[in-house]
Amino acid sequence: MTLHRKREILIHTAFWAVYLSFIINHITTYQTGPQIHWGRVLLASVISTSYLIALSYLNYFYLIPVFLLRKKIGAFIIFFVACFAALTLIRFGVETLAFGKSWETQSPARTQIIIQSTISDLFIVLFIGLLRFASDWVEFDTRHRQLETEKLNAELKFLKAQVNPHFLFNTLNNLYYLSTIKSDTAPMVISKLSEVMRYMIYDSNHEKIELSKEIEYMQHYIGLERLRLRDGIPLEFEVIGKTDMLIFPLILITFLENAFKHGITNGSDQCWIKARLEVNKTHLVYTIANSKIKTVSYPADTEGIGLKNVKRRLDLSYPGKHQLHIDDREVAYSVTLTIERP
Repeated sequence: MTLHRKREILIHTAFWAVYLSFIINHITTYQTGPQIHWGRVLLASVISTSYLIALSYLNYFYLIPVFLLRKKIGAFIIFFVACFAALTLIRFGVETLAFGKSWETQSPARTQIIIQSTISDLFIVLFIGLLRFASDWVEFDTRHRQLETEKLNAELKFLKAQVNPHFLFNTLNNLYYLSTIKSDTAPMVISKLSEVMRYMIYDSNHEKIELSKEIEYMQHYIGLERLRLRDGIPLEFEVIGKTDMLIFPLILITFLENAFKHGITNGSDQCWIKARLEVNKTHLVYTIANSKIKTVSYPADTEGIGLKNVKRRLDLSYPGKHQLHIDDREVAYSVTLTIERP
């Protein structure tokens, strides 16, 4: 049984307990004579409450879903009136058998009491019916939220899964380049790639990871690129503040990958990359800038999988809690990502 269903049962039970106490007080108010006949009062209260429960839940479980929710309003009114009249006659018959002709009170205002009781009964049945609509709405909203969450989680996992082959493709290109020039650094690249893949396969499968692990992963990636480019990279990577926060994995690396892809080449001595990661009490601010080159050794990905992927992942992982600013100039490209700390 779900929490929502348990809560619903508790609300209904509490309502009928309050109603029973109210009807007992109501009957004793009109009781005449020097003494209150508590046996008669309790019996009358049980009969009245049982009648209302039968009518309310006949409406709740049958009339509303079969007729009203299917927009058969005319049929609903006819069946409701018929059920109300039939159960009211049964109630009067039971009370007459139990108490005689004077079933509730000796007061001359009996007709007025019956009219008031009928009106209040209709309001109670209406109230219980409204609880049905409220319950259905809450259940629908809960289910909708669950489906939306499942959909977003599935999309997030799909986007995260795209990172692995994307990174692997870039690194294999690096290995291919090193093999063509018969570089002795190829085995070291394989070793570092092994460390990186271990992180991607195991650590990144958690919903959130420590920022320090993400930084370590980025440093491994920088090491791979340094080996490919024979340390010919004017690179600044500065970390400021305590890296004690948790973040969603494999987000920061995408901007670093793009910086290498679009800003660094072996054939130019004017390439550079500057990265800065600052963590304070309220925000994480990640800034990375790189030079722009006209030609690269593999296709550009300015609006490819990498950037589109990370934008969507940021929307899913930090909805309303991040800002991404991209400054694309003729000779330089920079990105500033700000993420609110939880």
